[in-house]
Amino acid sequence: MRVISQRYPDIRIEGENYLPQPIYRHIASFLSVFKLVLIGLIIVGKDPFAFFGMQAPSIWQWGQENKVYACMMVFFLSNMIENQCMSTGAFEITLNDVPVWSKLESGHLPSMQQLVQILDNEMKLNVHMESMPHHRS
Repeated sequence: MRVISQRYPDIRIEGENYLPQPIYRHIASFLSVFKLVLIGLIIVGKDPFAFFGMQAPSIWQWGQENKVYACMMVFFLSNMIENQCMSTGAFEITLNDVPVWSKLESGHLPSMQQLVQILDNEMKLNVHMESMPHHRS
C-alpha cells in the first residue's frame, strides 16, 4: 500500500471483505450460536441427551468432568470451522471499478512488480483513452 501510494499519490486505496457464498455464511452463523449453547450446557451441567430420551455419549461425560477444557475445545474448534467457512481467499483489485487482478481466478497473489506493472499499464491506458477525441452522433 505504501509503495503504491508513493508511486501513485492520486490513487485512493480501499480494502473490504469479500463475502463468502450465503450457505457458508449461514453455517458460520449457526455454529456461532450452537457453540454458545453447547458451552452453556456444559457449564450448567444440563444433559441435552436426556431431553431426547437418549443416553449421553462418553464424550459428554468427559466434558462434564473437564468443563474448562471441554469449553475451550468447543470454542476453538468451532472458531476454526467458522473462520474456514468465512474465508474466501479473495484478493481482488479494481481500478475505476474495472477488475485488474483476481486471486480467485489466477490462484495466487500478484508480486509487487506485477502489481506496479498492472497499474502502470492501466494508468497509461486511462490517459490514452481520455486524450482521444470524442465523437458525437
